[in-house]
Amino acid sequence: MRLGITVLMIFMLFVSCKEKNKKHNLNEGVWRVELDVMDHQVLPFKLRVNKEKNGLYTMQIINAEEVIEVDEIVINGDSIVIQTPVFEGYLAGTFTDKEIKGQFIKESLDRIVPFKAIFGIEDRFDSENKNTDKDVSGIWETYFSPDSDEEYIGKGIFLQEDNRVTGTFRTTTGDYRYLEGLMDGDSLKLSAFDGAHAFLFTAKVTDSSMTGIFYSGNHFKEPFVSTRNDGYELPDPDSLTFINEGYDKLAFTFPDFNGKMISLNDEEYYEKVVIVQLMGTWCPNCLDESKFLVNYLNKNENLKVIGLAFESAKTEEKAFKGIERLKDRIGLSYPILLAQFGSVDKVEAQQKLPMLNHVLSFPTTIFIDKKGAVRKIHTGFNGPATGDKFIEFRKDFNQIVTELLNEK
Repeated sequence: MRLGITVLMIFMLFVSCKEKNKKHNLNEGVWRVELDVMDHQVLPFKLRVNKEKNGLYTMQIINAEEVIEVDEIVINGDSIVIQTPVFEGYLAGTFTDKEIKGQFIKESLDRIVPFKAIFGIEDRFDSENKNTDKDVSGIWETYFSPDSDEEYIGKGIFLQEDNRVTGTFRTTTGDYRYLEGLMDGDSLKLSAFDGAHAFLFTAKVTDSSMTGIFYSGNHFKEPFVSTRNDGYELPDPDSLTFINEGYDKLAFTFPDFNGKMISLNDEEYYEKVVIVQLMGTWCPNCLDESKFLVNYLNKNENLKVIGLAFESAKTEEKAFKGIERLKDRIGLSYPILLAQFGSVDKVEAQQKLPMLNHVLSFPTTIFIDKKGAVRKIHTGFNGPATGDKFIEFRKDFNQIVTELLNEK
């Protein structure tokens, strides 16, 4: 079990020695976890705790329709470490049967977010006014960091039933996961937590507009504005990234876990249809795409896939451990090469692949035909949280791959 928390565990062993002979139990059922973000805001998510017949605990992180299974849990006395699946982030703290207090930690980024969890609270957010006359169901044209050099566009897609709201924001680089929350009078509150990212959106809503703040953990926030626009659509994700003039092919040579240098010139990829996935083990949208690719390859053995990982881990060793953990957790069989570690900066990533006009998003998916020509580059990934867009992606993906495989 690669938790990457040796120092923390040693500390726990010492601080908990006085409790080592005392049995501590967590109540089974729903807990509300509250992360402390910026501006005294609280980012909540639901955690379901189960105790198995063997006495060990399992948990589920719940965001709307998404249920994330958690089975790497270490308890020592009254101390607990909850390792989120695939991603490096973990929750560590002390507990009683009804309360957990501690920190959400991402070591490679030196990020620590305080949290507490309370047993028995079913509601994700507290509500002062459940009888709202506002309904945010529909499509919202959105601008993040409006009127600034950092401005970028998004598309809000929401469904409201009574005062409960689910949906997501899509952008040109992906989506903001399964968001869940409520309308509280004229206030919209949405959150998601998946072990990699902790997202909170708050906004004031009228019939045709919303003005709010997007928080990512306790390290980043930005304003956003949205207006109703049922006909709004983002730019075509197949038009954003392309091969620069003067280049005709994608080329790279990067190492795999065993130190073997792999490139598209290797015999294994000669006259084969190849998909190159620019990704990172820290990236939830990349995880969604990797799961999709694993399932697709199970039915299409003639297709080749190579992942190029751009990792935030501070050392090559830790980066490869993260890659192997991803492969083990989702049954990923295609090679993941380490293209970059210590930074996920997209400018640096583009320098590794100078034939691309830019690396705009992780993931970016590059389709290469049997002659080695780049036939399509898809920027970002519309995951399951986007509903119809995910279905559309699967259809388009199958169409282009089938076309390429059938070519002579």
